[in-house]
Amino acid sequence: MKKRILASLSVVLLGTSLLSACSNNDASNNTSNDTSSQNEYSVAIVQHAQHPALDAATKGFQEKLTKLIEADGKKVKFDYQNAAGEAANNATIVNTFVSNKVDLIMANATPSLQAATQGTTTIPILGTSVTDYASALEIDNWSGTTDINVSGTSDLAPLDKQADIFTELLPQAQKIGILYASSEANSAYQANEMKKLLEDRGKSVEFFTVADSNDIQTVVTNATQKIDALYIPTDNTIASSTTTVNQITSAAKIPVIAGEEGICKGAGIATLSIDYYQLGEKTAQMAYDILVKGQDPAKQEIQFADATTKKYVESRAQELNITIPSDYEKISTEE
Repeated sequence: MKKRILASLSVVLLGTSLLSACSNNDASNNTSNDTSSQNEYSVAIVQHAQHPALDAATKGFQEKLTKLIEADGKKVKFDYQNAAGEAANNATIVNTFVSNKVDLIMANATPSLQAATQGTTTIPILGTSVTDYASALEIDNWSGTTDINVSGTSDLAPLDKQADIFTELLPQAQKIGILYASSEANSAYQANEMKKLLEDRGKSVEFFTVADSNDIQTVVTNATQKIDALYIPTDNTIASSTTTVNQITSAAKIPVIAGEEGICKGAGIATLSIDYYQLGEKTAQMAYDILVKGQDPAKQEIQFADATTKKYVESRAQELNITIPSDYEKISTEE
């Protein structure tokens, strides 16, 4: 069922299982120890980059888990670390968490989840702001659970409803570009799925990929010469450079539909938004169930946001003379 990740873990899991009779650190139940009777829990957080959506998920996670743990008369101690958008930093941070023998790791965004999964097979890991776990962890025959020490929440808003925004707001736009970072597995997943959906709606689609933020100005400038509108999925690299994207697309009068509210606020006209704070809260409930109730993350199904909201940026819509239906909510661009 599993590809490269599980193959590399098999020897570790076998060795650990042989020691299970004399050790409490049993990889077969994917937990580093029995935490249910503890009075204080150590929870580590690795966040891939600074971004409003990721920040909101982390805040929701910390505040909700604190309330849940303290309601039991216990305490939780957080160790929060930000990787500043660098994959190597994720690995270094995770290695420190593992050395410190934390009770649980919360990995915010796909690169952080991948680093955490590669760093430990025994400490429970929960991801959040991760679009597609099967793609991120290279799991075939996806069943809704990972079957390893990993679970979490997905920030994937329904892609078919995102595609509907193009036909609803931009019916004349026929050539659609999709902009994403080629290094981000979840972005590639969204791009491929959105391409199919847009083509089903009679659009032609072209991918425009960047290796890192240094490519964005050149790639977006090239894209605006070939397309009628642009789609940006939930992509960490692009999210960190929306000012650059907006300068180019605004000058070229190219409307941008975004996969999440933060990117839309920075460069888009509309999005189908989820609430990342609530997504963090949902992740906290899963963490509580692991730490206090002894649930196995390998058997916890990936959770999704409860609701979505269509949102828009009024100033950009007006500049492009795009009429926004009444069921869209305004996004404030004021800081």
